[in-house]
Amino acid sequence: MTSCVSPPPAPRPAALPPVHRVAVLALDGVIPFELGIPARILGGAHTEDGWPLYDVRVCTLDGGPVRTSDGFSIVVEHGPEELATADTVVVPPTHELRALADDGSLAGTVGGALARIRPGARVVSICTGAYALAAAGLLDGRPATTHWWEAAHFRSLFPEVRLDEDVLFVDDGDVLTSAGAAAGVDLCLHLVRRDHGSATANAVARRCVVPPWRDGGQAQYIERPVPEPTTATTAPTRAWALERLERPLTLTELADHARMSVRTFTRRFRDEAGTTPGQWLTAQRVELAKQLLETSDLSVDHIADRAGFGSGNSLRQHMRALVGISPAAYRRAFHRTSGELTVVEITVKEKEFAQ
Repeated sequence: MTSCVSPPPAPRPAALPPVHRVAVLALDGVIPFELGIPARILGGAHTEDGWPLYDVRVCTLDGGPVRTSDGFSIVVEHGPEELATADTVVVPPTHELRALADDGSLAGTVGGALARIRPGARVVSICTGAYALAAAGLLDGRPATTHWWEAAHFRSLFPEVRLDEDVLFVDDGDVLTSAGAAAGVDLCLHLVRRDHGSATANAVARRCVVPPWRDGGQAQYIERPVPEPTTATTAPTRAWALERLERPLTLTELADHARMSVRTFTRRFRDEAGTTPGQWLTAQRVELAKQLLETSDLSVDHIADRAGFGSGNSLRQHMRALVGISPAAYRRAFHRTSGELTVVEITVKEKEFAQ
């Protein structure tokens, strides 16, 4: 006779990295879409054998139900005590944070809860969640971003924050901030990439049917006059270039492919991608090099050739400038050996390319 009782789960293999605990702080009036991003992205990251890499828990200031911005309330299972043991704390946005910041009550609302965060924990905000971090003093003197629509207001209240409204997210090591809505997806994928490498982040992105990396920054989404329907786009040329990164592509060659003058192509490229063609090409080549460092045993010189850098020295210079570490250090951190991910304690700070 077959038992209907499920067997106990197998113990987690000791060789795997420990599960990273994530606390998502749901404030009153929280926006449901952004609230669900950490669980969907971080909670969807697994090892090749299916073991979860993150334990994502939603908590509130008092452990009770919380009202959302969309006319319904949610009941959560955890209170602010989760913040004290979390490795990463995420603060999603609400439509009320701006008003609370204006009247000076925001620091009192969230300050006590955020003070529970243990030293060394990572703090993340999505969209206007940055107001909560700024009110608690966590962004003083640091680079950060928020939704471009709120940039002027945010800067007037928190002039000590080095706000950059052009980027999709800012990684300042233990404090990370993102722009509005879907930029929270970009930031959470970046966290997976930073913690476990591009292959794991790409797998999560594929399951969620989202791009693993979006080009440019918020500049491409700021309201501008609508172009004429007949206006050409640089998107086909970007796709064409991605298939030829090993070649020394010139600006003239890219413009010719798009059937535009160099001046028109450069202007339109920046409008669409939020960066210059040269910076975009360098970023894509670095991404390709990172993937090859993670997934192959090719030499640094061979990878440099495949990624279009020409020499190992050139790759090393660009990796240090854009990622913050050398190719060898990146490989030690993220190279897969026999299906297992080797992880060392190293912080990879990826810069944005919107300037």
